[in-house]
Amino acid sequence: MKVYMPDREWPEPYKSVIEELKKITDPITGGDILDSGVVAGLEVRGNTLKIWLRFESHAEYNIIGESAIAYSKIIGDIMERFALVKFDNVYVYDLGNNVVGKFEGRRTRPRAE
Repeated sequence: MKVYMPDREWPEPYKSVIEELKKITDPITGGDILDSGVVAGLEVRGNTLKIWLRFESHAEYNIIGESAIAYSKIIGDIMERFALVKFDNVYVYDLGNNVVGKFEGRRTRPRAE
């Protein structure tokens, strides 16, 4: 996992992912999920994308009790933008390294005869 930092120099495969993540809105803060600190880290390997999310960095999530709704919306938006469209496999984790969102594409391969 590469820890997300806004000023970091990112390898080429990560740049398009980061540009797409900038388009996903954090429903609590109204900003994008990168600026609001929701994205903790990411990993791009071939056709697999892994993203780690950090929700507890914002007290608003716990105070107003909308964390489950925000969490679900953000995970759904990530899947919509990346699963099958750009990657065959997309995994979203919390900071405890628990899978909170998963898409594993099933590519059909020609049979060996």
